[in-house]
Amino acid sequence: MRRLILFIATGAGSGYVPRAPGTAGAAVGVLLFVLGLRALSPPLYILTLAAAAALAVWASEAAIPIFGRKDPPQVTIDEVVGVLTALAFLPAASSPSRDHFLVFLGFLFFRIFDILKPPPVRNIERAAPGGLGIVLDDVAAGVYANLSLRIVAHLLSLS
Repeated sequence: MRRLILFIATGAGSGYVPRAPGTAGAAVGVLLFVLGLRALSPPLYILTLAAAAALAVWASEAAIPIFGRKDPPQVTIDEVVGVLTALAFLPAASSPSRDHFLVFLGFLFFRIFDILKPPPVRNIERAAPGGLGIVLDDVAAGVYANLSLRIVAHLLSLS
């Protein structure tokens, strides 16, 4: 069970990357999105995202005593869920290059909001206990990134 917890909590091992494990975890999320999640219907995407978030809360909570820290840097499943939130219902681009740009922009916006943790993101992390706090702040950063991505895509007429 410990191996399963660590595999999930570390975002398939991305949390062991020595520099910027959160970025590596977000890249795992982008990979999952590109390899198939983006093709899901909106209701199925929501269901999958909710299941992934619940699994992330469980794995993050279980990983806390293993790593001996409240928010271990090795736990990157929250970044996976956060970037999947950022890319949710990504508007269809008019060309593959614009589509790739939008995915990259969603990834970039997510990492910016995840690192900066603008209000109320930081408060969510502090207020929610354990695994729930670890995951919810990244979901909130993902929501900010998603909204920003939609605004930029609209302003640049990329969608």
